[in-house]
Amino acid sequence: MKRRSAAVLACLALAAAAFGGGGPARASASAWENHQFARARLVSAVAAVGELPELRLGLQLKLNPDWWTYWRSPGEAGLPAKIDWTGSENLAEAKVLWPLPVRHTLLGIETLGYENEVLLPILARPKTAGEPVKLRAAVDYLVCEKICVPARAELKLDLPAGAATPSAFVDLVDRWRAKVPGDGAAAGLRIARAAAAGGELAVHVAARERLATPDLLVEGPAGLFFGHPKARLDADGLGGVLLVPVSGDKAALASLAGADATFTLIDGQRAAEFTLKVAPGGAADLGQAAPAAGLGWMLLVALVGGLILNLMPCVLPVLSLKLLSVVGHGGGDGREVRLGFTAAAAGILASFLVLAGFVLGLRAAGMAVGWGIQFQQPLFIAGMAAIVTLFACNLFGWFEVAGLRFAHAAALSGPARHGMTGHFFTGALATLLATPCSAPFLGTAVGFALARGPVEIVAIFVMLGLGLALPYLAVAAFPRLATHLPRPGRWMLYLRWVLGLGLAATALWLMSVLAAQRGAQAALLTGALFGGARPRRAWPLWTRRLTRLRWGRR
Repeated sequence: MKRRSAAVLACLALAAAAFGGGGPARASASAWENHQFARARLVSAVAAVGELPELRLGLQLKLNPDWWTYWRSPGEAGLPAKIDWTGSENLAEAKVLWPLPVRHTLLGIETLGYENEVLLPILARPKTAGEPVKLRAAVDYLVCEKICVPARAELKLDLPAGAATPSAFVDLVDRWRAKVPGDGAAAGLRIARAAAAGGELAVHVAARERLATPDLLVEGPAGLFFGHPKARLDADGLGGVLLVPVSGDKAALASLAGADATFTLIDGQRAAEFTLKVAPGGAADLGQAAPAAGLGWMLLVALVGGLILNLMPCVLPVLSLKLLSVVGHGGGDGREVRLGFTAAAAGILASFLVLAGFVLGLRAAGMAVGWGIQFQQPLFIAGMAAIVTLFACNLFGWFEVAGLRFAHAAALSGPARHGMTGHFFTGALATLLATPCSAPFLGTAVGFALARGPVEIVAIFVMLGLGLALPYLAVAAFPRLATHLPRPGRWMLYLRWVLGLGLAATALWLMSVLAAQRGAQAALLTGALFGGARPRRAWPLWTRRLTRLRWGRR
């Protein structure tokens, strides 16, 4: 009986060790660092350092369903994960390896990354073999769905001295390590030559076994974006040419020929990575590639994207101004409506021209730019939340801020009373609040513009502004849309409260994004500052004041 009990206990102990329940398994992984949309930890393939000259580690990221993070070369937008090892002890070097990514397209922007879960293998070299290694990793990465949210993880993992026995995570690390492309010898893949001419890159490939669905990821000079290749295979399928569309400004395109580039050739489950110099190419190398989309087509895409931008959820503050502008003209004069809404459209177009100039200035300074990139900055998120909160309080009638009072007063009356400046300011404010949003076709148009020159950037941004301004222009062209509405009255008070509740919900959502970026404490502190504003007038007094001043009850 005792022997049987001892055997059972031994089996339980072995099972606990196998499934990560023992002490070595716990010591071989850091604690999970949790965020709203993802969590991260460090794992080790060994329970102790032994005398190994190199330790096999892994950065494990688990993402919420439908969320993803970027590869080392993100594509048309995004940033890869970065690890700061400051504070580590007995660590000479740590090299991150990148498993094969998948292509991901969002709103016309093609990126490369990982969905749901990934482990980035890490090769860590101790300064002194055999001595304990203390790892301190500050990991900054982006997680994306419809928007991208920055995340940060502070990870700690201590590996003691002792025998380098396999840990519970050895299979996990080895499985993801097998997904890192090799030099092509095992996969039977080879790249013979790469040649560039104009906006096309021709890559000559060869394979030991027949190619089925070849794909190619290209990493070249900064400022260039490489699209999905078009394959022209030989009859036997053992070779061919992959034609890759390349976009970028003229200077960047000219720098491709003669530059070194990294090519990741993929065919089903096999992949290989090569680095070679791109040669100048000719018509024979490039074949008959499909022409890239022209400027005229992209201008139409930009117009549609700007129009759809009016319907995005984060444009609720803009919608409140628009709705109040329309209902405020009920029973009014058609000429005043036309002038006011034309001025608002002019404010939108002028603001987009300013944005285009800002983008050109950043590009001239050598900085990477993209639509809505400021939405990934915590200070901008806090500022947006403050603006939305002020709008909500203004609509509730708790207090009025000069700028908001001026904008709303202009929206609720004609140019004869406030001139054109108030309506122009309304359009400019609409543009400011719309810039963090993404919409279908918007990414395609902006990506096209940023890969071209100044003329294309200005033209695309003007068309985006025109699309955003189309509802204003429609009311200006047909003022009866506003003048045939009921005259302003007490019903508008309830409308403002409904709009205010929508803005309050938007502010709460912005606080949740801020919490994902900088933690719940930062979001709670920011929310507490906003919540410190107390109403100076109760609802009945505000009702009487607004009715008396704006609807003739004097």
